[in-house]
Amino acid sequence: MTTAFLFPGQGSQAVGMGKTLAEAFPVAKAVFDEVDAALSQKLSALMWDGPLDELTLTANAQPALMAVSLAVVRVLEAEAGLDLKRDAAFVAGHSLGEYSALAAAGTFSIADAARLLRIRGDAMQKAVPPGEGAMAALLGAELDLARAIAADAAQGQACEVANDNGGGQVVLSGAKAAVERAIALAGERGVRRAMLLPVSAPFHCTLMQPAAEAMQAALAQVAMQAPVVPVMANVGAAPLTEPDAIRASLVAQVTGTVRWRECVEAMTAAGVTRFVEAGSGKVLAGLVKRIAAGATPLSVGTADDVAGYKP
Repeated sequence: MTTAFLFPGQGSQAVGMGKTLAEAFPVAKAVFDEVDAALSQKLSALMWDGPLDELTLTANAQPALMAVSLAVVRVLEAEAGLDLKRDAAFVAGHSLGEYSALAAAGTFSIADAARLLRIRGDAMQKAVPPGEGAMAALLGAELDLARAIAADAAQGQACEVANDNGGGQVVLSGAKAAVERAIALAGERGVRRAMLLPVSAPFHCTLMQPAAEAMQAALAQVAMQAPVVPVMANVGAAPLTEPDAIRASLVAQVTGTVRWRECVEAMTAAGVTRFVEAGSGKVLAGLVKRIAAGATPLSVGTADDVAGYKP
């Protein structure tokens, strides 16, 4: 089977994530130690002991999720002989997961990924004052309908498609009043369910422009190598291997749509039949089931999962 490795985004965090890996495998513990050192924070203790509300803060959740994903990759390399260059056709990550994918593929170090995600999380949180932005999930809506609802709801305010997750799940982001108007319109237009999401800021919309500028400055200071395997980029839904193009894509991603459905479809069209989600939770494996009929999704996030992994 042709394989792609996937890396989860915000929302997949949970207290205890990565703990069994660190207890069972020294290479995993080394990843968490490296992230702790890079951030001058005992992030691993927060990940394993909570509290959840503090772990869920954007500036903590983003590097924490990356740490678990990279711990999984290092364990699979050590225990199962994983070689991404040999064994994967693509890597891809959902939003912050794109940084995990790039670190796994050697574009930048784990420490640099942690520092970049801390900057990203802080900048995204600060871009919009609390209470002024919102995000909503539309369940049972395809992309064109969601775009139309967002456009009609905007009324001069930001209201845009943040994520096209596939399987009839589209997320809108923007000014709170506009997103609330979109929820009302969705009900009138036959969307099965529309609901506000418990997020702290309106990610992946034009309101995040200050965060995009912060990431442009931060990424300009980081050494980047070509990934050992192409990364299927969120905003272009196309593979990238050249560092300058990757840097530009990561900046555009802050305000742009996460085109996850198209990313999975593009990898499937290129022959991928197995998708391995490396990290916390099983969100991406679930989305793959809805997008790519006949594909084999697999989630690896715990020591038990590692035992069941086959190259």
